[in-house]
Amino acid sequence: MNLANKLTMSRLFLIPVFMVFMLVKIPYGDFIAASIFAIGALTDKLDGYIARKYKQITNFGKFMDPLVDKIMVTSALIALVQMGRIESWIVIVIIAREFLITGIRTVAADKGIVIAASNYGKYKTTSQMIAVIALMLNNYPFSLVNFPFDKIMVYIALILTIYSGVDYIVKSKDLFKD
Repeated sequence: MNLANKLTMSRLFLIPVFMVFMLVKIPYGDFIAASIFAIGALTDKLDGYIARKYKQITNFGKFMDPLVDKIMVTSALIALVQMGRIESWIVIVIIAREFLITGIRTVAADKGIVIAASNYGKYKTTSQMIAVIALMLNNYPFSLVNFPFDKIMVYIALILTIYSGVDYIVKSKDLFKD
């Protein structure tokens, strides 16, 4: 297992840690959770950079990196619904898109094709991660400036989620021709 893949797997192990801080009522729990989530988000960028720079791109990484991103983001989004910080319909759209694209990737893999993340998928993931961090921090003093950064980021993430999903479907239409 190369360094890039180890970073991907470390992100997977950060998920239960930030979830505990999100859901257990402790002082600064949201801030700690957001910090841990941000570290995970940074490792997502770092593992991709390392994989490309040092030619450590593997099929394992192409598969696991987006999967771990999905688990990380959806875990946080579901907890944020429970906390009343995001509407459930938005999370349903985001999760539905993830299932749909994972299904397309599964069909592709069955045909010996690995579908790597597109640029739109990367923008989607980045915007979702920023939105999650903003939502985690939405009850801190700097969020009282009457500028709804968290809500704006949620809708940017939602738009990119839908757009990138349509992009994957259009580009993958040949997979379903038999």
